[in-house]
Amino acid sequence: MPVIAAPQVIDPEEPGGGQPPVEVPEVGYATITYIDPTGTRWPMTDLTADWFALAEGVSGLGAATYVLTSDPHPRGGARLRHVQAQPRTIVWPVLVKGADHNVFTGNWRSLARAFTRTLREGPGLLEVARPSGSVRRIPVYYQEGWDGRGQRATGITWDSAVVTLWCEDPYWVDTVPVAVHREHGSEAPEDFLVPYPSISSGQVLGATTVENAGDVEVWPTWTITGPATSITFTREDTGDAFALDATATPHGALLAGQTVVISTDPPRVRFHDGTNGIGGLNWPEADLWSLPPGSTPVTFQLAGAGAGSAVDMTFNPRYETA
Repeated sequence: MPVIAAPQVIDPEEPGGGQPPVEVPEVGYATITYIDPTGTRWPMTDLTADWFALAEGVSGLGAATYVLTSDPHPRGGARLRHVQAQPRTIVWPVLVKGADHNVFTGNWRSLARAFTRTLREGPGLLEVARPSGSVRRIPVYYQEGWDGRGQRATGITWDSAVVTLWCEDPYWVDTVPVAVHREHGSEAPEDFLVPYPSISSGQVLGATTVENAGDVEVWPTWTITGPATSITFTREDTGDAFALDATATPHGALLAGQTVVISTDPPRVRFHDGTNGIGGLNWPEADLWSLPPGSTPVTFQLAGAGAGSAVDMTFNPRYETA
């Protein structure tokens, strides 16, 4: 019995794998691809393939669902106290077919495994690509629904399933990261803006304004390149800050060319050699701040900086809708 191991109808180098855009409820014209935990891409809007999403019944691609917590107001009504985004549920009807029963069965089993393996191997990705070239993704887990219709003539050369996918994070993520780079200048005088904003002798690598074009806050990842002994990250609009003292970690100070990566969600500090540096953060004062939508002024300040010292901040904007 033939089993499809890797679909051949797509070009992974193109947004959406080369599929034509299809009008999808809550989304509009787009190309949608499911990427299983192994990285195999399954086109979901290619109507010439042996499997594709059915437009009728698709839901869960719009804005996230929220739970609002409020307190009664003595003069009537209530006052909003807290807003909590809920996990997203996506309902995804899929039609599967084949030239004969053996081909259909191979397709059906392969797709079932592509979805259900998320429960054992980690999430898959649902990817939405626009004709403009923008691509957004959301991690998904299989929840239920890979059952046939159970009607006459189904299960021979075609059948359909209504799959429910569960998303622990309800927001869609842009596949193109935003990067901010700041580096220490040489001791020789140089242009402040070429090739990056830099200074020649101080330890402040530069105050900058970071633009988050997404709909919700993001938690950036930082990479520090030595030499450096400590670094402070400050969000100037709120005063929130955190600092890493490399000399207080098992690794010690960063030498030239050595790196340490700080993840703010979840909190994690890893040096280039794998050393855990989480103890080097200035707990309990450390506030591993996020970036809200829009413009945010931030400052990076290094101690022990020298030629080659640099700070790189990266994040992927997050959105309410696909």
